[in-house]
Amino acid sequence: MSTSVRDYYEVLGVGRNASPEEIKAAYRKAALKHHPDKNPGDGGAEEKFKAAAEAYSVLSDTDKRARFDRFGVEGVRGAGGPGFDPTQFVDFADILGDLFGFATGGDARASRRGGEDLKADVTLSFEDAAFGTEVSLPIQRYERCDACKGRGGRGGAAPVACTTCRGQGRVQYRQGFFAVARPCPDCEGSGERMKDPCPDCRGDGRTRRARTLTVAIPPGVDDGARLRLSGEGNAGRRDGRPGDLYAFISVAPHEQFRRDGFDVVLAWAVPFSLAALGGTLHVPTLHGEASFDVPAGTAAGRVFTLKGKGISRLDGRGKGDQHVLVTVRVPKKMNAAQREAVEKLAEAFGSESGTPTKDEKGFFERLKDFLGQ
Repeated sequence: MSTSVRDYYEVLGVGRNASPEEIKAAYRKAALKHHPDKNPGDGGAEEKFKAAAEAYSVLSDTDKRARFDRFGVEGVRGAGGPGFDPTQFVDFADILGDLFGFATGGDARASRRGGEDLKADVTLSFEDAAFGTEVSLPIQRYERCDACKGRGGRGGAAPVACTTCRGQGRVQYRQGFFAVARPCPDCEGSGERMKDPCPDCRGDGRTRRARTLTVAIPPGVDDGARLRLSGEGNAGRRDGRPGDLYAFISVAPHEQFRRDGFDVVLAWAVPFSLAALGGTLHVPTLHGEASFDVPAGTAAGRVFTLKGKGISRLDGRGKGDQHVLVTVRVPKKMNAAQREAVEKLAEAFGSESGTPTKDEKGFFERLKDFLGQ
């Protein structure tokens, strides 16, 4: 610490009655503001950064703080003076984690104990996605070792603290004038080691097995949906919590139906006579055959809606609708009787070549909306 600095409370900008939480927050603010990485080439910022670190190293320690409150700087000055101790950064990891990008030892150990998530692909038919189903899903995953009951030691013996990191899961490395913490290379950040590893799992606490899960697919899932199966992923090392399994859904296309949210779209061609004269139209739906009346003079591109004939909603609030987009079927080949009838019809209607109408534009727009063309 610079000889011009005499009051650690003043350095951090807190009062003498400040709580440990207030001191910690003040140090974090000062460290983030004056860190050399954020102020390259600024010697003044570096000195303030060092001063804040020294102040925190004293005020965060109950005994040192008491000596400083009673005797001032001299009370905490050892041989050679208090100075700036870079090893303090090991204890500051939880404060500066977002600045340096490393986790505390506790976080490292927690991450080691959690099992990995797994992914599986599930392909459904159009109908199965609409109504829901059960699928058998074969997977390979790590499960708790039976021989050691997941503990990793022979006969179920528990692990002991790693001697390299003393159970902290992290060790310090010097980088210039300060030190940072990294996961321990000997225990891989777990803070634990096995004296006598289980021979079945080699101390991991888990073994790989093949399983076939029965997965319930709810009605209404769509292509691209993702289902989370909690706890069905890999078991954590040494009896850690398991990860999750994510099932990614693909839905095969249907020959007749198209999906629009929870609605179903059906393009259906009717004979010219039905469109002109009207009548009852029978069409397929996901729920069986349905019928409705087509009024006389129905133009191609008209849409009829069948309420509740669509797909079940995921929230359970009923079903979507089915929309029937009507087109007019024109035969490519006709027999003599049919041709004679059409010729008489043309004669009765006259020889007009046709004129553009607003309905034609609407027809193509509806085709684009409902058929995605």
